[in-house]
Amino acid sequence: MGLPKIQENGNVEMGLPLGASNKYTRMDDDSELRNGDVFGEDYDAAEHHRQMQRSKTTRKYVFACSVFASLNSVLLGYDVGVMSGAILFIQEDLKITEVQQEVLIGILSVMSLLGSLGGGRTSDAIGRKWTMGLAAIIFQLGAVVMTFAPTFRVLMIGRILSGIGIGFGVMIAPVYIAEISPTIARGSLTSFPEIFINLGILLGYVSNYVFSGLPAHTNWRVMLAVGILPSIFIAFALCIIPESPRWLVLQGRVEEARSVLLNTNEHEAEVEERLAEIQLAAGHGSGDGVEQKAVWRELLSPSPALARMLIAGFGIQSFQQITGIDATVYYSPKIFQAAGIDDKSKLLAATVAVGVTKTAFIVVAIVLIDRVGRKPLLYVSTIGMTVCLFSVGMTMSFFGEGSFTVAMAILGVCGNVAFFSVGIGPVCWVLTSEIFPLRVRAQASALGAVGNRLCSGFVAMSFLSVAHAITFGGTFFLFSAISAVSVVFVYRCIPETKGKSLEQIELLFEDRYELQESEVQLGDAERLVQKE
Repeated sequence: MGLPKIQENGNVEMGLPLGASNKYTRMDDDSELRNGDVFGEDYDAAEHHRQMQRSKTTRKYVFACSVFASLNSVLLGYDVGVMSGAILFIQEDLKITEVQQEVLIGILSVMSLLGSLGGGRTSDAIGRKWTMGLAAIIFQLGAVVMTFAPTFRVLMIGRILSGIGIGFGVMIAPVYIAEISPTIARGSLTSFPEIFINLGILLGYVSNYVFSGLPAHTNWRVMLAVGILPSIFIAFALCIIPESPRWLVLQGRVEEARSVLLNTNEHEAEVEERLAEIQLAAGHGSGDGVEQKAVWRELLSPSPALARMLIAGFGIQSFQQITGIDATVYYSPKIFQAAGIDDKSKLLAATVAVGVTKTAFIVVAIVLIDRVGRKPLLYVSTIGMTVCLFSVGMTMSFFGEGSFTVAMAILGVCGNVAFFSVGIGPVCWVLTSEIFPLRVRAQASALGAVGNRLCSGFVAMSFLSVAHAITFGGTFFLFSAISAVSVVFVYRCIPETKGKSLEQIELLFEDRYELQESEVQLGDAERLVQKE
């Protein structure tokens, strides 16, 4: 007998061969599972074939929408990856100080929090889809300015624009994907932005390595200019993907929402049920200015359940960055240089290894997130990061420069980014896109993204200064201690959301202590009972 598969509406499909009898049924349905899930002798083979074809088409459509919606994340990843190497040549060309390096790198994250704050209200006003388009336009303007920047001041203007664009993009893509995805695959699909961030980082590292041989006045400009290319694909994507059905319901455009749901749900019979559920969750919000003010009042004075959601969302986003991942990625050449690598080509080659590791292990998370759940991956991730960060601290503190130190530093850094990609990297975006009620989802997710970007900027702008004050080893010991605290936070504040619809997840926060005692790992599969 096959394992049960949880459907969008919470139904369970038993993996039985055609014609096999099913001895299980739901407590709330004494006949048979809806939508032809039970294959009896009288089952219509033609209807089954039609449903199978529809399911395949729907899965491909939702997959394509998730990929297109994630393209903005390539821009963030590319900027992070390319700047780690480009900064070496910018310093040589524009003669900037170490403090200016920190400000140049960190300002992107600081400004992106403004984009994230504005992104919540913008996405409620103009829609999830066109907010992604706005994000791409602002980022591309910043990339063009940076490419032709003659001075440090102009370069900073470009970074500020890029940061605002990234702020819009990082908060809206997971929200959009979560709102169009079926429950069974929501975790994997909502992780796509993190995949594309990692892909962008890897492309940035490769760009550093490929163009490093050009003259110092030219190479970093070419590296930054390559980041303009994704805009072509983003423009194409906006012509393909639909608007979020949940946003359409908020705007009173119910027929358009029904049309989108017909394309994103495998079973036509589920569409009306899902639409009714969304309308109930929306609370008949109009999306006008009065509603926007009501949302902010609710966020500033939340109910106990919403307060727990905000703590979980803001907290996990902050821990994702305060544990030092951006410092590891942005300053990996500096870290390896401190370990004993002097040649710039070797430094950039070592960072490529970091990028490959980070990208490869995100695939593990995508495969497992809807199978083992969000919380187990967070445990593995945060505990693994704690160990790796501590090992880097030990290596940098107690071993002098040499081949052993270099090998251990590379191993520790690669291990850290691997554990990050397996869990907290993608999972934090999945959680913040699915735990909030529909009426506040965009703006509450924006607050989580603000925590993420604020911590990212703080780490990026202070890493070198802190490392000089307490050494690189001491800094990694500090990151390790914070990572250990994140393990406790996951245990205390994060529920398991696997196998539940967005509307069902709201109920998880209604009773904090009952939740921890009764988390369901297989959706509603436990509602199956044996027939008499």
